[in-house]
Amino acid sequence: MSSKTYLLLAAAAVALIFSAEAADPDITSDFIVPAETPVNADFFTYRGFGEALSGGPKEGSFKATKASKVEFPALDGQSVSLTVLQFAPRGLNPPHTHTRSAELLVVVQGTLSVGLIDSNNTLYSQFLFKGDSFVFPKGLVHFQVNVESRYPAVAISAFGSANPGTVSLPKALFGSGIENWILAQSLNTTTDIIDKIIAANSG
Repeated sequence: MSSKTYLLLAAAAVALIFSAEAADPDITSDFIVPAETPVNADFFTYRGFGEALSGGPKEGSFKATKASKVEFPALDGQSVSLTVLQFAPRGLNPPHTHTRSAELLVVVQGTLSVGLIDSNNTLYSQFLFKGDSFVFPKGLVHFQVNVESRYPAVAISAFGSANPGTVSLPKALFGSGIENWILAQSLNTTTDIIDKIIAANSG
């Protein structure tokens, strides 16, 4: 075997390993049942979206109601989950990423302005109406906002993972304990400004 062929095979093997780690693992049974859990039709049923599908959140500007493997254990090993996103007027889902899945969003009520930023720092934004869909590729920073000042909006997001992972950029930057001087230098500002941002977002 030539060294070139060997290098190509090694690169392919590494790519397969990394792609396998980036997705939910395959299971060797039909489904996974937590210990002491009876298996009947109720196990495969989730009833948590009823209130979430009826307009804006009762409190706050944004609410996410999830059906991941935490809330709906039958999803464990199935590589799928759903989230209902409720937006009050001017409600915002801040910039965030999903580390383990792409997100396919469909607007079911109202309108949303959405955007994503690719690895070249290019912003792709769109205005969505009821029935429109938008895909956010895995790992890319994205956001959604209801720009309406009077009407709520609702969207449903589907994920290709039972636990897609969400990293909120504001929380990751200003609530993780990174030293203020590091944030100040990274954002080309002062520690006083960083202190004010952290204080405004705490509690």
